[in-house]
Amino acid sequence: MIPKTDKKQAYLLADQFINHLRVERGLSDNTIQSYGHDLIRFLQFLEQKKISPIKAKRDHIAEYISSLSPLLSARSIARNLSAIKMFFRFLISEGKIKDSPARLMETIKLPGRLPEILSCDEVDLLLSQPDISDSLGLRDKAMLELLYATGLRVSELIGLNLININLEAGYVRTIGKGSKERMIPMGQKAIDAVKAYISDGRAGLIKGRNPLHLFLNAKGKAISRQGFWKIIKRYGVMAGIKKKITPHRLRHSFASHLLEGGADLRSVQVMLGHADISTTQIYTHVSRERLKHVHEKYHPRP
Repeated sequence: MIPKTDKKQAYLLADQFINHLRVERGLSDNTIQSYGHDLIRFLQFLEQKKISPIKAKRDHIAEYISSLSPLLSARSIARNLSAIKMFFRFLISEGKIKDSPARLMETIKLPGRLPEILSCDEVDLLLSQPDISDSLGLRDKAMLELLYATGLRVSELIGLNLININLEAGYVRTIGKGSKERMIPMGQKAIDAVKAYISDGRAGLIKGRNPLHLFLNAKGKAISRQGFWKIIKRYGVMAGIKKKITPHRLRHSFASHLLEGGADLRSVQVMLGHADISTTQIYTHVSRERLKHVHEKYHPRP
């Protein structure tokens, strides 16, 4: 049986690791939460084997990863392995172990998955759904227009404060992954929608408060991630769009439509806030697939 002191130390190390991800690595809350769940699952596995993480071996990790195969997708298993590797690297940096048992574990290769996007007509249809005769409709219109105009992550969108928006210059300033600041231009339609919301809609949601957040819910508080997910899903249903509508799909559409229109990859990378341009390159595949489809459909000798 694993000693209680070792068990307590294991979970203390897990807490320190999660704090490390938040403070030192600057990862998003969602990523930290996912890695935390993955790590706890792994520690519970070691606990059943009566093994302290300090004494874990490569074979233990391999057995654990193998045990996940019937339960999780390849993508989730790959994330689990990534969390474990980062945890053991953290233990090395803290002087708890000298070498990582996960160091030689092969990264799980995932099948290439192209992001699904909306067509320009579908985006227009989605963005035309909010009823701008009331405060909530003005807010929803502004959020959708701004999301498509800038490609913001949903966490970045709902985290915007009033000072992050410069309507005169036409840009939005946000802090993305890794605590990196970026400034993204927004088109006139987004500017007009945000202006209308601030001047005519937001005042109706303040409820006597003095909130800093740009986008508020019906109670005058910052709108939540889940709240906006429900909003965009509802408008997708109203628009009659059969595809699953999510904030990230609108972000994918933003990037793909820019590249299809002739934007250069580097500019799209900067606007999306990708640290590595290889992450952005997946959208060039989307554009190529679209060109292939158009060619097959319209060329006289496909």
